[in-house]
Amino acid sequence: MITPSAETAIVSPAARLRGEIVLPGDKSVSHRALMFATLAAGTSRISAAGDGADIRSTAGICRALGATVTRLAGDRPDGVPSATVDYVIDSPGVDGLGRPSADLDCGNSGTSLRLFAGILAGLPLRATLDGDDSLRRRPVARIIEPLRAMGATLLARSDDSLPPLTVIGRQPLRAVDRWTPVPSAQVKSAILLAALRADGRTTVRETIATRDHTERMLRARGIGVTTERLGPADADGQVGAVAVSLEGGRTMRAIDEHVPGDVSAAAFWLVAAAIHPNADLVLRNVGVNPTRRAVIDLLRAMGADIEETALGSVPAGDVGEPLADLRVRSSTLHAIDLGPADVGAAIDEIPILCLAAAHAEGTTTIRGAGELRHKESDRIAGTADGLAALGVAITVDGDDLRIRGGRPLAGATVDSLDDHRLAMTFAIAGLSAAGRTTVLRPASASISYPGFFDDLGRVGS
Repeated sequence: MITPSAETAIVSPAARLRGEIVLPGDKSVSHRALMFATLAAGTSRISAAGDGADIRSTAGICRALGATVTRLAGDRPDGVPSATVDYVIDSPGVDGLGRPSADLDCGNSGTSLRLFAGILAGLPLRATLDGDDSLRRRPVARIIEPLRAMGATLLARSDDSLPPLTVIGRQPLRAVDRWTPVPSAQVKSAILLAALRADGRTTVRETIATRDHTERMLRARGIGVTTERLGPADADGQVGAVAVSLEGGRTMRAIDEHVPGDVSAAAFWLVAAAIHPNADLVLRNVGVNPTRRAVIDLLRAMGADIEETALGSVPAGDVGEPLADLRVRSSTLHAIDLGPADVGAAIDEIPILCLAAAHAEGTTTIRGAGELRHKESDRIAGTADGLAALGVAITVDGDDLRIRGGRPLAGATVDSLDDHRLAMTFAIAGLSAAGRTTVLRPASASISYPGFFDDLGRVGS
């Protein structure tokens, strides 16, 4: 059914999809848990974190800044590497962090680069954030401008637009009150992390509320963060403009944290089962944060048979991350229209949602997806090219996509562009495409989901 190697993964149709999947720890939460533990004096324990290459990049930077980071990994009983790992972090706290002896290697991780830029802005030291060729093509101007306004010095190549990014911190920083021109949880988080070292109250205003992991996790560590809605929710309950504020000068406390399963990783299995004619999959301990669960609700709007069993939240209370088990079965899908607010709420899941649209009755439109052009690849072009090669009727008009569903897919050779989400999207497509689908550069899946192809082979065998 599947033959993976470093260069290619060959996927053939599966007669059925069955089984339970334990997902990697949420990537967004794992990054932040490691960073926040490094800012807190004392010992923090993180359980069930993701183990992708991006998370390892963040752990390496935490070590380079002066924290002791111990990674505890174990294999599953079936011999497959565990989808999650535990960490123990002993840190001197933010005031004990020191200048690194070399450039800080973010690898492929835009989250590492952007959030550490905010942290470094408030430290009295000079450091350079760098990464691989893909990361060096990702824009940094949206980070530089607000952090400069707070008093830090930031320098980048190509007229301050591309990494490497050098940060010369300042203590204390100036508090600011700013609108983010493009809704971005990473930009918001960078400003909030810098605001911890600022005099006064900093406010970040967004036209569309982005994922709120940073706010929840700061509250869990004793940082008072307030969120104010600036307007009513729309007819679908989508939160509109918000203002997020915190007072500078607060001290982070060390805590123990459990990381929920990654809903972005779950999205691949939700679509895999929904579009397959003989499927029944159970996904355990999925994070269903209201600002991250849009992919679940969008698939349900398309007709996906997704059963959700709430499991409470971790660590606890209103600062925790809600959890649920998800069961998804074969479904009959229909087209929907996604506007800019939907895209912003499900930005990482748009490629796999395009595959769902290819199997839906009618024409799905996705408008305002320009942010996808600035990910690990140009995901608009990469998604369109790959799905078109498989026989999908997909067209691109600027930053909008139209997918006419209902046409059968045929196996072909498709290029992941070294983008983990494209690699997994095209592999899932191969489960239902006639013949063999060859995915080029599939190893990129390990950026966020090292055991993806093992799980693919197991549930489709």
